Formats: sequence, C-alpha cells, structure tokens
Amino acid sequence: MLKIKINEFSYLNKKNLEFIDFSIDEGTNLALIGESGCGKSTLLKIIYGLFDCDEGELYWKKSKILGPKFHLVPGMPYMKYLAQDFDLMPFITVGENVGKFLSNFFPDEKQQRIDELLALVEMTEYKNVKAKLLSGGQMQRVAIARVLAQEPEVLLLDEPFSHIDNFRKNSLRRKIFKYLKEKKITTIIATHDSNDVLSFSDEVIVLKDGKILEKGTSFEIYNVPKNFYTASLFGDVNEIAGKYLGLNKEKYIIYPNQLQVVENSPLLVKVLNCYYKGSYYLVEAEFDEGIIYFESEELMMNQKVYLTLKKLLN
Repeated sequence: MLKIKINEFSYLNKKNLEFIDFSIDEGTNLALIGESGCGKSTLLKIIYGLFDCDEGELYWKKSKILGPKFHLVPGMPYMKYLAQDFDLMPFITVGENVGKFLSNFFPDEKQQRIDELLALVEMTEYKNVKAKLLSGGQMQRVAIARVLAQEPEVLLLDEPFSHIDNFRKNSLRRKIFKYLKEKKITTIIATHDSNDVLSFSDEVIVLKDGKILEKGTSFEIYNVPKNFYTASLFGDVNEIAGKYLGLNKEKYIIYPNQLQVVENSPLLVKVLNCYYKGSYYLVEAEFDEGIIYFESEELMMNQKVYLTLKKLLN
C-alpha cells in the first residue's frame, strides 16, 4: 500500500500543497486531475523523492519515501517517474534508450525485453533510429517504454500521452493500462485528459489550489460531482436552477448530454452557435440566467427551443 500524508509543502516561500492525505492499494491506478498549477506535478515529485516534504510522511509498504536530504541521487529505487520532458539521450538509438538501465549480463534477454516494450508502444520499426530524429510524440512513446523496462513497483506518469496524436493515442492507452494491470504496477497519473480518468482509473483525486477537493471512483467523481469545478474538468458543464428543471434544489450541475429538446418546459433557450462533433452537435445557447450547453441535432441560429433533463435527477 502507498500511504501519502503531506501536511504542508512550500516552494519559493509559497505553499504548493497542504492537507494531502490518502492511500492506495497495490496495483491500483489513481488519476490526479485539476487545473494547471493545482499541484499535480509537484505531488508526483514528492512521492518519487525529488522534493523533501516540509511536514508529513510517505510510505510504500513498510519503506519510508525520503527526499534529496537523505539521498545523494534523489528518487526511490522501486519507483519510476516519467516527467513531461522525456529525458531521452538524443545521440543513441531508440533501442539503446529503452535498454539503458537493463543488465548487460544477459544480452539475449535484454534484447527480448527491449523488443517487447517497443512493440507495446508501437515503436518497433524505430529501434535503430537515434532519438534526436524522432517527433515529440515518438519520443514520448520511447520514454514510456523506458520507464517500464525495469518493471517498477510504483509508476508515476505526468501527462504521459500529451504529445501523442489521436490516431494512435487510444490504442496505445488501452495497451499501456492493460500491461500495468497485468503486472500489478501501482500507477499514479497526472492528467488533463478525461479519457485517462474515466476509462482506466480505479480512483480519482481532484486537486485545487494544492488541496484535495474530492476523492472517489471515476464513476462517482463524474456522475456525482460535488461542485462545478470538478464537473468542468470533464468538459463543458452547466449550473442550472432547479426551477427550470421542475426540481426542488436551488442549483444542479448538468452535463450537455443530460439535456434534450422537448416541445415545452420551463427552460426556454435561444441558440447562439452549433459545433459539429461528428455524431451530434454541441449547441451553445442563452437563457434568462446566462449561457447553456446541450447536445442535439443541428439547430438554426437564434432558434428558440425548450430543454429538459433526459432523466430525473435524484
């Protein structure tokens, strides 16, 4: 089990994190989400041992996680951390980068391991290409393979798919997270991409201003967000008074896909813009209290329509 308790962490006389207290079981995939600057990357660096915690304690199983005050070379040996800068060696090949920290005593096994990981990240054909000749997305895939090479017990990923094009990202994500589950590698991923969270994370922590705002399963965080900020991390979201929905609460947090056009209702809106999304249009409209977003077929500009919930909220 990974246990994290950070009462306070400051950098350059500014509090970056405080009251961070959570634990996750071995083999769990935890996602850290929040706006830029909320403390996601800083938290990963503290967990890895790159920063010293001002107040608090961190443990992996029975081993205490210690920072640079206690280690000449920061970082814990049973962990791997993939930063956003990749840290590849540009003048050696892709294969050499992946195998850099693997033992040379068993060369056949080493090459087999390199080939396995390059296949996992779909970079087999680039094995003998120097890293400096790769695109940003290709470098990121090699960096993922390299951190997996030694099969760490704990893996910390900071925006691991941010440079990879959508053509390849979805299949790569499925392969990587399946591999992590099979190897029972405890993973913490800091991400802005809701697909990393909803499809692959067992647990989610929402950070805001260096504090934990919410913690739960991806299903709980998405379907029952406690506030507008959390819901907005998954895309467009509305905050609508209950009187427009025929409900009792003062305010409801509603996603665009929860609304539908009907013949009549208390919620009358005027269409401002329609954004084509492939299988539907995201419609931007205005009503008495501001702007609202909902999903629909294409509508005319300035057209007035009534909206209601697809299903009644509890």
